Amino acid sequence: MTRTTVLAAAGLAAGTLVLASCASSDPLADDAPADQAPADTIVVGSAAFAESEIIAYLYAGALERSGLDAEVTPAIGARDVYIAALQDGSVDLVPEYTGNLLQYFDEEATAQASDEVYAALVDAVPEGYEVLDQAEAADADSYNVTSEFSEEHGVTSLADLKDVDVDLKVAANPEFAERPYGIPGLKEVYGVDAELVPINDGGGPNTLKALLDGDVQVADIYSTTPSIAENDLVTLEDPENMIVAQNIVPLISSDSASEEAAAAINAVQGALTTDDLIALNTQSTVDKTSSEDIAAGWLDESGLFD
Repeated sequence: MTRTTVLAAAGLAAGTLVLASCASSDPLADDAPADQAPADTIVVGSAAFAESEIIAYLYAGALERSGLDAEVTPAIGARDVYIAALQDGSVDLVPEYTGNLLQYFDEEATAQASDEVYAALVDAVPEGYEVLDQAEAADADSYNVTSEFSEEHGVTSLADLKDVDVDLKVAANPEFAERPYGIPGLKEVYGVDAELVPINDGGGPNTLKALLDGDVQVADIYSTTPSIAENDLVTLEDPENMIVAQNIVPLISSDSASEEAAAAINAVQGALTTDDLIALNTQSTVDKTSSEDIAAGWLDESGLFD
């Protein structure tokens, strides 16, 4: 799963940092620090989409309830941008996804299953940074069809698409043209020829509309997106495990990873489930509750810090 296509205005201001990051063989190489929060405050950054913001507030809330100082810098932007923010010290911690982060640090990585991906990621993270525990909660790319299409063509898995006598079009982010679990993977792993219809909204409303309107037959929508259940979509099974595992994982500066901080964040990691993510995202997209309030409510109900 990739979240790198969603950019916020705040992220645009950090464009020069992206260039510096891409130019280095070490994506987290030390540069001169920018303006920072007080040294004893852990700054939690997030990507520019609701789920990432909610998890950032979960981490910050857990830290604060454990007696530590924390603040959130939300909606920084895409992965390159918030990695650059880690690099310059303006943030100390970000929520991430195991598979995509592994491929960011190691383009040759081949691990697919959850535990294998996490083990490889631990080894791939550059010196000076580390990942804490991965959660059971996961949010990965998923291929979806309408229930009508599924019934008409007998499609419940990606393997079934090979036998569909229809020119298949897939709505997904533009990078699906090259992703190993995108169009190339469909061909190489499942023998499925498909045309990409690039829609740059991360499986959002435009992607959904293209599927429901019949402009495409398949849509890549992140697995915790409420629209899947709301529209009775059928998520196609992936029997060959083509789609890499994407468990929630914190990426943190080693300087900020004190025993107390790690314990607080890992408490959240140990309790957070995929069903929780779906419920939290529903509060955001359907109920329009703020990310901060959603996180506070989850922490209250969890009883982790009573």
